[in-house]
Amino acid sequence: MAEGVRAPAQFGRPVPPPQTGWERLSELWTRDERDRFPEETVNIVKSAFTAGLVGWLYGGLPAFRQARTTFIERSHGELFHNRADAMQSAHRAGLRGFIRYGWRWSWRVAVFVTIFNTVSTGLSMYRNKTTIGNFASAGAFTGALFRMHLGLPGLAGGIVFGTAFGIPAGGLLMIMQSFTGETLQEKRSRERRELYEQKLAEWHSRLSMTEDLGQTESDGQGRPEMETARESRSY
Repeated sequence: MAEGVRAPAQFGRPVPPPQTGWERLSELWTRDERDRFPEETVNIVKSAFTAGLVGWLYGGLPAFRQARTTFIERSHGELFHNRADAMQSAHRAGLRGFIRYGWRWSWRVAVFVTIFNTVSTGLSMYRNKTTIGNFASAGAFTGALFRMHLGLPGLAGGIVFGTAFGIPAGGLLMIMQSFTGETLQEKRSRERRELYEQKLAEWHSRLSMTEDLGQTESDGQGRPEMETARESRSY
């Protein structure tokens, strides 16, 4: 039963919550026990999809109206079978404009928001706190990345634009989180601590139970030996 007493070591003591910035940052792409990504990662993906949709509408709707109007203005001399045919042709022209220019805006906005959220979330997780400086830095980095191909003036302009975007965006997000009573990082830290305490209590419970079983088994084996010794002395 000595092997049974050592069995809990196979389970191992629960790993404590990450203490360093790199350990917390690595959790951003690590699945949990239920094979789910962290809430921060899910939010990045959701925001990327939403940004892509908003960008498509922002660029596509004006392009649809402009392409449709331009088609009507340029098709006065064309012959159509009927009014419905003319309207369908105008709508097809508008739809081509919606798809073409909507896509141009969609992927740019989605990439910008994804990089911004990834950097700001990474800084918050690394520093283990959410500050307006994280969003300003993320905005400056993203803006510089998008404008660096224009040279030094473009790089400087991108930094200014990104910072100007990041500060109000981060402030709005922090205000929204304040209504819940805790920031996303505070919530994450609390959940990590509670989960670790729960696992540690379960581990101690299993360890204590196994030790009790081992002690009971040892006592059970010791009694027959004592009785045998007594009987041998009686003879």
